[in-house]
Amino acid sequence: MDQAEMLRNAVKLKKQVNKPNARVITVTSGKGGVGKSNVAVNLAVQMQRQGKRVLVFDADFGLANVEVMFGAIPKYNLGDVIYHGKRISEIISEGPLGIGFISGGTGITGLNNLSQEQVAYMIQSLNELDQLADVIIIDTGAGISNHVLEFVMASPEVLLITTPDPSSLTDSYSLLKALYKNPKFRRQETKVSVLANRVTSAGEGRHVYEKLQSVVTQFLQGEIFYAGMIPQDSALERAVRQQQPVSIYTPASKSARAFEMIASNILNNEQKQEKASLGISQLFSNFWKHND
Repeated sequence: MDQAEMLRNAVKLKKQVNKPNARVITVTSGKGGVGKSNVAVNLAVQMQRQGKRVLVFDADFGLANVEVMFGAIPKYNLGDVIYHGKRISEIISEGPLGIGFISGGTGITGLNNLSQEQVAYMIQSLNELDQLADVIIIDTGAGISNHVLEFVMASPEVLLITTPDPSSLTDSYSLLKALYKNPKFRRQETKVSVLANRVTSAGEGRHVYEKLQSVVTQFLQGEIFYAGMIPQDSALERAVRQQQPVSIYTPASKSARAFEMIASNILNNEQKQEKASLGISQLFSNFWKHND
């Protein structure tokens, strides 16, 4: 029995015992420096305020943006589950408002090379997360590395962060092109939405999306959706310097209100939520399937 089959069987067993599934949203970007982790953290804050149990999974190996903004220094990471037998609940750090936070750490780089015993233990551990959270936000690395693409391909919902900067738009398209050209990508099973960050107006945010949608339609025969925009805001810049989410640092600021609206729209989209509530085990089942 290979790794993917083991994980698929575990997912089937989980459905039989009627365990709840968390909604999984993967946040990514075509390049660094566009505010990806900032978006992930602020959406987590706003969703937690709206009554959801939220957990952030930091899959951006090598950087510590999420833990810095949460002020949560993780004692353990995913590697401690894989290699040292920790339970998944033991590696969850607590961020503001009770938001859970998991560091992928070096465990992310070893996901493709696990033994059957390690996969089995990961299965049991991941099942716990669906009981501990309503929404799991995965903050991937930036760019088009193999691990970024694997997480994106495995995810039912993807939030692509871009800015009006031409290089950001180019890199966003490059990520989408790599995704659509990958023979293992199932476009019908993944909904990609664009969030325009650091824009001067709602009109500019829509224009950023339309530029990407135009080339995706023309050259990739694909479809992407518009999640909304975050305006350029001095309050957000101050919050970043203070290493805090703007939704906590200045909750009445225009950027914090924009995060609140986007979080509300995502949570209120019941049709998409029903389709996407496959759980974190299903995501990792897809992850291993793509690496068979």
